[in-house]
Amino acid sequence: MKHFTHFRDLSPAIASAIITRARVLKSGERSNALANKLLGLLFMDPSLRTRTSFDAAATKLGGQAIPLDVGQGVWGLEFLDNIAMNGDKPEHVREAAGVLSQYVDILGVRAFSHGEGLASDEADRVIGAFRKHATVPVISLESAREHPCQGLADLMTMQEEFGDLSQVNIALSWAPHIKSLPRAVPNSVLLTAAAMGAKIKIAHPLGYALAPEITAEAIKLSEQTGAKIEFFTNQQSALRGAHVLYAKSWGQTDALVAPPNDPSLASWMPTEKHFDLADPKAIFMHCLPVRRGVEVAHEVLDGPHSRVLEEAGNRLWVQMAALEYLLS
Repeated sequence: MKHFTHFRDLSPAIASAIITRARVLKSGERSNALANKLLGLLFMDPSLRTRTSFDAAATKLGGQAIPLDVGQGVWGLEFLDNIAMNGDKPEHVREAAGVLSQYVDILGVRAFSHGEGLASDEADRVIGAFRKHATVPVISLESAREHPCQGLADLMTMQEEFGDLSQVNIALSWAPHIKSLPRAVPNSVLLTAAAMGAKIKIAHPLGYALAPEITAEAIKLSEQTGAKIEFFTNQQSALRGAHVLYAKSWGQTDALVAPPNDPSLASWMPTEKHFDLADPKAIFMHCLPVRRGVEVAHEVLDGPHSRVLEEAGNRLWVQMAALEYLLS
């Protein structure tokens, strides 16, 4: 039985094949891979693109999705073992996963990081519990550690724009925000880009480095694929010659550094001037949702560089291809 909750569930070759298949499906080829099958979607956090695109993917593949919201019509879930459940969570994941596995053919789970630290995010306790106790394939709808379908959609979008990903220079830049955000998206951008052999420069202020486990995994992938990874605490250094400016806010590694809304970090917000150092054909990407005028300037999102809508659209196709893969 296959799962797809972390990039390590795929090899670079399988990831590339999923992106290729996604482009075939986008071109109009039909598939009934989910005919007479059900996709359960369990959400513990809000969603717009993920919920809708997975629901649409199931329908387009001939199946049906069943979205469920934990704590809103679905019992609160406990994930710790060997405790007295005398709090506000009346159902344990052991029973929940076992029951849902009898109703659906694939189970998607969304469970964000809630700021409990790098070690907690790396452990990815919630998604791990469903992998352990479910008896059907589990697919991540974003977890504390990664957002793997977003990563595939991101690289598909770059491939559509530039072709050979080994020739693409990606600047993955931290951006300001009103609060600290999880690292799942930048983690997946880095891992997927490394697996696709791209050149990626990660720029962040002091104190905002990605987790060492993620960077080590990305470096190991780069050794297989020839990808090049560099890290900067100066945004301009990462932007020089970039084909892609991917902006995303994420939280501190060091709690003593300036918070993400500190005025001293405002210059990290991408504006049109940021593209002066990039390749003339550079594009802008962001996973959405985005806080306009805080995380990214209006003129960038509305301007000719922006591919944020195309990027979001590609979520549908890579998820269709990933669901096919899990059932193959």
